[in-house]
Amino acid sequence: MAGTYRWVPACLSQRSIPMGALRVGTDADGDEIYAGRAHHEGDILPAKVIPTKNACYIPYGGEEVLKDQFEVLVPAMFSWQFSTGGNVPPGAVEAGMTADGEKLYFGRVTHDGCTTPGKIHQSHGVCYYPFDGEERSSAEYECLVLF
Repeated sequence: MAGTYRWVPACLSQRSIPMGALRVGTDADGDEIYAGRAHHEGDILPAKVIPTKNACYIPYGGEEVLKDQFEVLVPAMFSWQFSTGGNVPPGAVEAGMTADGEKLYFGRVTHDGCTTPGKIHQSHGVCYYPFDGEERSSAEYECLVLF
């Protein structure tokens, strides 16, 4: 599956994202959110990238962490499938990995009218997502699936 999508390096100082980047949600003020991932504390974590705010955030350790160096997902054919309890459907997009080697999948959650991306952490049974300065979690989420 890796040949049907790619992760393209990006940086906040560039103030732009790659052409064709996957839009995954909308922030509270209507800004578009794109799928990203970033390295942090030995993990590779799914991220939300908001170009208009010059921001890339990951959920980690109960906080929303700003990252300067990251990658942006440039897709082939994707869809979103509802899931719960840490489950991921066949074709789920692997977005990262914990330092212990557990795969993390790209998910998204609707919270206070915003659709925001996060990491599906199967062993925890939830999708963690960065929101309003915190790492939050939801047992109900959508999972990004390649078809």
